[in-house]
Amino acid sequence: MLVSLNWIREYVDLPADLTMEKLSYDLTMRTVEVEGTYNPADGLDHIVAGKILDVKPHPQADRLRLVLTDIGRGEPVQIVCGGSNLAPGQMVVAALPGSFVRWHGEGEPVAIQNSQLRGEESFGMICGASEVGRLEELLPPKAETEIMDITAFDAVPGQPIADVLGLDDIILEIDNKSMTNRPDLWGHYGLARELASIYQMPLKTLPRFAPSEGIPSFPVVIEDPSRCMRYSATHITNLEVAPSPWELQLKLWKVGMRPINNIVDMTNYVMLATGQPTHGFDYSHVKEGIQVRAARPGETLELLDGRILDLKEHDLLICDSKDPLGLAGIMGGLNDSILPQTTEMILEVASFEPTGIRKTTQIHGLRTEASMRFEKAINTQRVDEALGVFQSILGQTLPDARIVAYHDEYPNPTEAPVITVEKSFLNTRLGQDISTAQMSATLAPLGFSVEDAGESFRVLVPHWRATGDVSLRDDVLEEVARMIGYENFEFTPPTISLDGPVNQKKPDLERQTREYLAFRCGLQEVFTYPWIDESYVRAAGEEPSDLLRLSAPPSPETAGIRNSLIPGLLEAIEKNSRYFESFKIFEMTQIFRKDKTFSPSDPSEVLPVHEKHLGIALVGDDPERLFRELKGILESLPRVAMAFPLSFNREDQPAWADRKAWLNLTCAGQTMGSMGLLSMKSAQAAGIKRVYAALAELNFDVMIPYPSRDNMFRHLPTYPLVEQDLSMLLDEQVTWHQIEQAIKDQVRDLKFIEEYRGTQIPEGKKSLTLRLWIGSDEKTLSASDIETMMNQIISTLRTAAGAEIRDK
Repeated sequence: MLVSLNWIREYVDLPADLTMEKLSYDLTMRTVEVEGTYNPADGLDHIVAGKILDVKPHPQADRLRLVLTDIGRGEPVQIVCGGSNLAPGQMVVAALPGSFVRWHGEGEPVAIQNSQLRGEESFGMICGASEVGRLEELLPPKAETEIMDITAFDAVPGQPIADVLGLDDIILEIDNKSMTNRPDLWGHYGLARELASIYQMPLKTLPRFAPSEGIPSFPVVIEDPSRCMRYSATHITNLEVAPSPWELQLKLWKVGMRPINNIVDMTNYVMLATGQPTHGFDYSHVKEGIQVRAARPGETLELLDGRILDLKEHDLLICDSKDPLGLAGIMGGLNDSILPQTTEMILEVASFEPTGIRKTTQIHGLRTEASMRFEKAINTQRVDEALGVFQSILGQTLPDARIVAYHDEYPNPTEAPVITVEKSFLNTRLGQDISTAQMSATLAPLGFSVEDAGESFRVLVPHWRATGDVSLRDDVLEEVARMIGYENFEFTPPTISLDGPVNQKKPDLERQTREYLAFRCGLQEVFTYPWIDESYVRAAGEEPSDLLRLSAPPSPETAGIRNSLIPGLLEAIEKNSRYFESFKIFEMTQIFRKDKTFSPSDPSEVLPVHEKHLGIALVGDDPERLFRELKGILESLPRVAMAFPLSFNREDQPAWADRKAWLNLTCAGQTMGSMGLLSMKSAQAAGIKRVYAALAELNFDVMIPYPSRDNMFRHLPTYPLVEQDLSMLLDEQVTWHQIEQAIKDQVRDLKFIEEYRGTQIPEGKKSLTLRLWIGSDEKTLSASDIETMMNQIISTLRTAAGAEIRDK
């Protein structure tokens, strides 16, 4: 936001010796961030007012003229100029040698020097509005070749153009983000109040609104007082639409607003002065009063910028008895606002609910100066300030204008809260004792009232800070601290106690898991959105109705948030498989599901439960290799990450998995997830083509890190191990996991060799070959020792798995 220091000085007399560096520092440290300052007169050195004495044709160029110009330096000088509106007696803007202008309003500024144009000497340049600063917005030319005519100004030849036009000022560039929670600062008067408080200077009062007694009431109806807390309508006659006085145009131009006409400029002036947006409607277009209501189905509105809106039922409108006139708090209608022929107007000054304004701007993609202020929540009492300022500027600009009707519908005033702040709370956090006198002296200039209540202060918040900005004792603490000045608090070093390191096993387990998957296994970590496309939810065998729903989803198809990582992995596979034939990815993040054990009295009420899950996807062209690689990754994970081991079994098939290639995973006896090959049905539903995928999802919260490192030194075998191969017949349903669990305590190591089915193998059976290592810590095994140990192993396998030993 741009702020004019000259405008600020109309409300508060700042210290005479105040520098811009000091003001910027104080304002930044106590109120809002000043990003920079500049003077609109900067860059206009050696550009002065000149009086044309004579105009002659250029002998060598039809479009150029020889202009004899008085520049206030004794003898007149000749300037060659191509302006189309040159005339003797005219006051113009002359750029003398040493000045900088933008040639024809384009490119970077160029230096003006004495030169010859087509053989004729030219001492400077007579400028058009586009060639000097941003003056084209203030003095727009009627044609491109027109020079700037300043005859209407009280200027003398040689007078600096910055003085002639009144450009000298300091403009503060305020960071909008630093004012997000301060709606009182979105006008010059609010900032003047802050500066008056900082420098302990009196703040001047604004003019009060005083309509004539006995004027009739203008009809106003508010449909929903919670969305429009106040609406004042003022009927004004004897208007004439014309350019604004120069002083008014200049004020608006300095702070970045383009002058339009006197009536619109006055409404913008009020907004920039008080922070309260206002709007004018042509009275002849307002039928039977004003109604503030929500949009009805099928209604449309053409705005001032030419856009035609298909209105939503949530949109708040300003209407007459028949049609919409404007979008409340955002923009007026094209056909019903101030028109060139307007002679009577209805002045709107109102308070609107901020959330509804913000929602409408987002839906329609609109952002205006008015909406930015209403979104911050403006107190209802500011309507009085705006009316008083408008009446004052109206009397100066159009003295014959008359207020002939007025009505103020005021159903919902802003209440000023009273906040109790314990003295101990303030003193502890400020590091110093605050007396009642100091508390009052600090807060009174800001409009707060302070009452001593024994062990606490009772603080009455002013109405302009009562829309959510100051509502807690912490807010009062901030007000006191910033006005004392953060730089004025003595530094007290914190007391530090050095304790032993915190052993966080679960975060360590998570980090070690990520590093293992990324660095050792070559997987790439992905991050997916928590909202899921319903098509991928169905592809994973889930129903979208089982998901928790977002109140404001990104799209209708992504209204549910994930209760599993599988749908997100399916989407990632489908999108990446278009460009890569093979890849390996993983994701570790939260999932959200409904609490199935919760039974509230209201069946529609649910409690969300969140868990951290790990999802893995391997993609390629060999499904068996993918399955085995994924199983190997999961088997080694606990050992590398220092967690309790995982076990594999087959109890509950995942809906997305191939019926022949899947496994469940358990940790410490608790089921924690599943792995398997992606079924053709799920792949087709997800749009995955030409590749196979092996997927796994684990509830990472179930994984248990070891309480301490259990790595122990073990001697290499003192005596040699004996390697033996064993082939056996097993029922088809017997798994490798069962074999491993049965004999793991009887062998030093065990490996799978092969699985075979053929004509020699009975129906319903399979042949399994394994390699095992046995040994002793006491001696070298003899033949009889080996035979004894192998017989024990074979006996265990017969008992546990019904194995029959095959002859080689």
